[in-house]
Amino acid sequence: MRVTKWPFRKIFDFYNDPDYFAQIFKIAIPITLQNFVFSSLNMASVVMIGQKGEVAVAAVGLAGQIFFLLNLVLFGLASGTGIFTAQLWGKRDVANIRKVLGLSLQLSLGTAAIFFIISQFFPAQILAIYSSDIRVIEVGAEYLRIFSWGFFFFAITFAYVFILRSTGNVRIPVIVSVFSLFLNAILTYGLVFGKLGLPEYGVNGAALAVVISRFAECIILLATTYARKDSAAAATIAELTYFDLAFVWRIMKPVIPVALNEIFWSFGITTYNIIYARMGTESIAAMNIFATLDNLAFIFFIGLGNATAIIVGNKIGAGQEKIAHLYAGRSIGIAMGFGVLTGAVVLALRNPVLSLYNVSPGVISDAYLIMTIAAFAVWLRASNMVIIIGTLRSGGDTIYSLVLDGFVIWLVGVPLAAAGAFIFMLPIHLVYLLVLSEELTKFILGLRRYFSRKWINNLAQTV
Repeated sequence: MRVTKWPFRKIFDFYNDPDYFAQIFKIAIPITLQNFVFSSLNMASVVMIGQKGEVAVAAVGLAGQIFFLLNLVLFGLASGTGIFTAQLWGKRDVANIRKVLGLSLQLSLGTAAIFFIISQFFPAQILAIYSSDIRVIEVGAEYLRIFSWGFFFFAITFAYVFILRSTGNVRIPVIVSVFSLFLNAILTYGLVFGKLGLPEYGVNGAALAVVISRFAECIILLATTYARKDSAAAATIAELTYFDLAFVWRIMKPVIPVALNEIFWSFGITTYNIIYARMGTESIAAMNIFATLDNLAFIFFIGLGNATAIIVGNKIGAGQEKIAHLYAGRSIGIAMGFGVLTGAVVLALRNPVLSLYNVSPGVISDAYLIMTIAAFAVWLRASNMVIIIGTLRSGGDTIYSLVLDGFVIWLVGVPLAAAGAFIFMLPIHLVYLLVLSEELTKFILGLRRYFSRKWINNLAQTV
């Protein structure tokens, strides 16, 4: 007689694997801690800037969009090369890992240089794309010119952090990053308000604080990395500047779709922000306030997604494809379950968070409604993060990821958001609801791809 297991028993059996949890939490917890500190202190910085009024909040938020674009392009390059480093670490190929680091570093610095030039010479023109408010553009342009000096330090740090994470060394990046974030918060307080014996620079003080803290972060990370000669990231100048056209093409072939993915997706998100800003200063201010809580809500899922990418990539590189598929499925399930719980927390924190801001009642009302809608979609967005970043990319399925993440936003989300804002003249919270149609589409297509197993590719064999 066949015994049918209860659903809860099946779930228990599916997750009854101490080795999986040991590996996932070893990487996810430090990354989650790092993102928690980042999001908390970022919220503190926004609250401090918010004391200067909604123009300051909107200006810094729009200037931050340039950094947001840079961040995503660097993430595309680093996570693309990270596919190789995770799989190469599965077979402990340190020599090729260091060559990949060199390529990643060169691409990252070149990208930072482009964004730096734009921010220095065309800040007002760029910010005018987002807003027609002259005062917001003036304040944001001045902020961006100072802020952009930190792009180079950030690019170097980004490249090294991804290599360290992919090789299982998450402790050093977290410690250095947490130090940098606390330094940034202290300097922001001092330079914005003229406290702690520092001059008062207002909004520009926040930009200067970022540059100083990014410089300190970069120097300390490099010093600690090269203090350990056995570190996979302690590459020599010769290894960092190594160039072989065949090698570069093997690496770039899957990396290019990831970079394009991030570019298309980031410009899609930028288009969303243009839509919000064109709806009015109150609308973009409400979205910027919501973003601070949204960042906090996703700290665990960022850690889970990155940890899944690393351990799944390690298993594929070691030739253990079945275990890789199993591990990815477990992480997707965790994202869905914890996403529901996180949504409940977001609902509970709406009023306490909004009470911190010195903005108009209209901005508070809009932000409250946006947070309410977002709370019910946390599980959906979290699942997509693990499916795309933690699963499909780690398996080298970068072209499908490009279609899923880079194209769907333009085919579904952006058209619906634009129609809602400018044709049907919907309020900001309903426009945001239309944006979430993109997430539902990605979830359905991404889950089908996961079950197909077509995303599993051993790229380590090609190097």
